[in-house]
Amino acid sequence: MANRLTQIATRTGDNGTTGLGDNTRVSKDSLRVHAMGDVDELNSNIGVLLCEDMSASIRELLVEVQHQLFNLGGELSIPGFELLKPEAVALLDEALETYNAQLPRLAEFILPAGTRAASLAHVCRTVARRAERAVVALDKAETLKEAPRQYLNRLSDLLFVLSRVLNRMNGGDDVYWKSERIARLAQADQAGLPGPDDQGGPDDQGGPPARP
Repeated sequence: MANRLTQIATRTGDNGTTGLGDNTRVSKDSLRVHAMGDVDELNSNIGVLLCEDMSASIRELLVEVQHQLFNLGGELSIPGFELLKPEAVALLDEALETYNAQLPRLAEFILPAGTRAASLAHVCRTVARRAERAVVALDKAETLKEAPRQYLNRLSDLLFVLSRVLNRMNGGDDVYWKSERIARLAQADQAGLPGPDDQGGPDDQGGPPARP
């Protein structure tokens, strides 16, 4: 491996192309390179998140995620190759069940905020969603295996859950979205009056969509 990485600046990409793992060259703005770059950015952001204080179990989980994302990047760099296994997706499913069971049920939307660690987890979550979109776009052009798409989808959900866990590390809580519509509904409920929706009024406050 060391011999393969001795020359970093090869200048072969000066023409706007890059080499894949199968020795073919593609444009740096190709769908495959976009997906590889988003996965790399996600892995780098998780590296920043790992600089924060967290439990040993979460740290161990995120380090494993970094390795699996590296596998995913390798798989994307070699068309038709498989490095990310279904077992990696199953590990995220187990972690989701474990950590989500520790949290109270969400009744309102939350903001991507709170402690630095939780906020960084939200940043990782959004980058994971972008990487997922890039993989979905690539899959429409070139058939991929299911694990990459599933892994990124599950990882985004896990990072959302971990952000809530990290916010509670030192007795904190979620940062709730102050929705005027929800406030009006609560006030109407307390007063025994029909809420805006009951009156047929438009839902003018909008709000984020439900998480997929």
